[in-house]
Amino acid sequence: HDARVGDIAKEAGVAHGLLYHYFPSKEDVLETIFRETWTSLAREVVRIEESGVPLREQLRRFSTIFLGSWLMTPSLVRVMVREVGRSPEVSSRVGELREVFVRLRGLIESARERGEVRADVDPQLATWVFYGALEQILTGWAMGHLRSEDEDVDRAVAEVVDVFAMGLAA
Repeated sequence: HDARVGDIAKEAGVAHGLLYHYFPSKEDVLETIFRETWTSLAREVVRIEESGVPLREQLRRFSTIFLGSWLMTPSLVRVMVREVGRSPEVSSRVGELREVFVRLRGLIESARERGEVRADVDPQLATWVFYGALEQILTGWAMGHLRSEDEDVDRAVAEVVDVFAMGLAA
């Protein structure tokens, strides 16, 4: 939160002026990190959507990617949780965030059409409930409130998918 663009340049091993050439402010650096992360996540949701597996497996795959990011890049997750959350203007300018939610809602809508999900489930609200659970787990890990070893990630994926899928079951 207290980092300046100069601090970021030093950590990245590039000249201060070069970083300013590409990123006029810390918010621009955060926006780029946010955009690249969400673009990658959106591509993964497309792959999951095209897999044709049942919703429960789709949710498990998404949860594994989303929560698994903690094991692969905990520092990136901390930045996303702590910094981007404090910069609402960054998230409002990034359309990739919206795309992930639209695609997740599509997974639930398709499953409802296939009879895997109760007809009375609101796909948009269900999407926010599912994503919100995952985001809160990442926040708990980033803030040090939850255990976050490999087995904890696996357990969290299983628990979220079980609780969510059983509540949606037709």
